[in-house]
Amino acid sequence: MSNAPALTLADRAAAQARALPPLLVEAERIAATVILGEHGRRRAGPGESFWQYRHYSFGDSTQRIDWHKSARSTHVYIRENEWEAANTLWVWSSPSVSMTFKSHLARVTKRERAQLLALAIASLAVRASERVSALGSPHAPDHTRAQLIKLAQWFMTAEGSALPGLTRMPRFSGAVLAGDFLEPVEDIARAITPLAEAGVRGHLVQVVDPAEETLPYSGRVEFHGMSGPLKFLSSRAETLREAYARKLAEHRAALRELCRRIGWSFLIHRTDEPPTGTLLALHALISGEAGR
Repeated sequence: MSNAPALTLADRAAAQARALPPLLVEAERIAATVILGEHGRRRAGPGESFWQYRHYSFGDSTQRIDWHKSARSTHVYIRENEWEAANTLWVWSSPSVSMTFKSHLARVTKRERAQLLALAIASLAVRASERVSALGSPHAPDHTRAQLIKLAQWFMTAEGSALPGLTRMPRFSGAVLAGDFLEPVEDIARAITPLAEAGVRGHLVQVVDPAEETLPYSGRVEFHGMSGPLKFLSSRAETLREAYARKLAEHRAALRELCRRIGWSFLIHRTDEPPTGTLLALHALISGEAGR
């Protein structure tokens, strides 16, 4: 009988481990490959110079507790060091129907990869003691691993429009938006320009399937719209390739110009490529290293 509580606790722990979203497991594995750089601005994070104390909160590692400071108080204190980062990082992954596309050239859908990138960069921010949340989610910004679990679960069930809705965010927050961004550039501008005008430093990541870049089809092919009855039958699909590539290049040029105009960055990620390269680029941009 004396072992019953321990067995119950072990069963609960095992159940929680099994319930951990696979998306989070993969995101944290990828985040672990990125080494946090050195930063000079006074922000909390994993530097060597002391910055401030704060109260311990659920999810903080006990290894970060300052026991000398805590012993002289009724509170438990965490010691924070300097880091350059946004006050809060907001992530967003497009729930658009078009994001469910996966060709024979890729192993994952665009939605799966966009969610992975968003959660991995959020994991990096949490490791640096920065608060994170997701645009449109019911979860207030937090800096604990428990927050990552909430965001992973929310990503897996989230529904919404193809572009992010207007969200009030503190000035100097950061935002990473991952989607295919195939909508008209005017619509994208209406969605993200208010964020930039509010002082949000953003990063647009266009996630595409390799087939959407190369149009690798030949012969008689019928193309179907993913969100409606639209369809087009081509007797020689290979003849469309040049015009298609030109339209895609024009669309991307307009996206780059939009991001340049509002002071945001623009990256492209293909689902047949490892996510690490894009994550490294995002981390460098957010931490400010890209401009040094």
